[in-house]
Amino acid sequence: MLKAKAKLSRLETVRLIEIAKVGHYTSAFSAAEIFAVLYYDTMQLHPTDPKWPDRDRFLMGKGHAAVGLYPILADLGYLAKETLDQYTRLGNPLGDHPDMTKVPAIDFSSGSIGHALSAGCGMALAARMQQRDYETYVMIGDGELQEGQVWEAALFAAHNRLGRLVGIIDRNGFQLDGRVDDIIGIEPILDKWSAFGWETHVVDGHDVASLATLLRALKADKTREKPVMILANTVKGKGVSYMETEPGWHLGYLAPDDAARAIAEIESMEL
Repeated sequence: MLKAKAKLSRLETVRLIEIAKVGHYTSAFSAAEIFAVLYYDTMQLHPTDPKWPDRDRFLMGKGHAAVGLYPILADLGYLAKETLDQYTRLGNPLGDHPDMTKVPAIDFSSGSIGHALSAGCGMALAARMQQRDYETYVMIGDGELQEGQVWEAALFAAHNRLGRLVGIIDRNGFQLDGRVDDIIGIEPILDKWSAFGWETHVVDGHDVASLATLLRALKADKTREKPVMILANTVKGKGVSYMETEPGWHLGYLAPDDAARAIAEIESMEL
């Protein structure tokens, strides 16, 4: 089922960007399994009450991947599915980046890179202060680790023992201008987070079984004091062969023949 939901995210990403005429295919594709596991397996949610105080929170640093999340929100009932059909059109709440004031179940208006972990720290601290029973999950792009504010937040989370805060790095290896490690090297990632006082894990970000097992185990541990950072190894453009090998697809638009090929390749992904 989780693989099928990741496939839904990818197929709808192609369809929605066809409406918008430009979009972030590859950033959404690398995160599709992460979205599916969080929303269908891990997180405590209440679709009929998007502001339920004890819901788990999810924040995306890489807000440009929202096109892959919107279909999941619609599938869960947070949005009317017809809302997807007018994606980015004037008056529609769904934009290229998510707006928490317009879209149900969006906890943070993201896309200004580097800010999400700081906001996540605030939410995790608020849960403790209010004695709420929720987890806070923050997905970070690997290029986003070049932002200094991320590391300020890392210090804050460890100092305040925010054990209910879980970060997930979408380690797809590319950012807008090329390979992450050619622009500003970020390795050794796990050693850095460990040195900042975080518990660390590594996982195949496209293996839904491994992702679900890890996230379930972390959620079950209510006594942990260290925040957690998961390094999810992913492929930018996962599921469409010509996107996986061409970083220029960070932002683009598919001609009809390319779109048909992309859809065929996604449809053929193993469930």
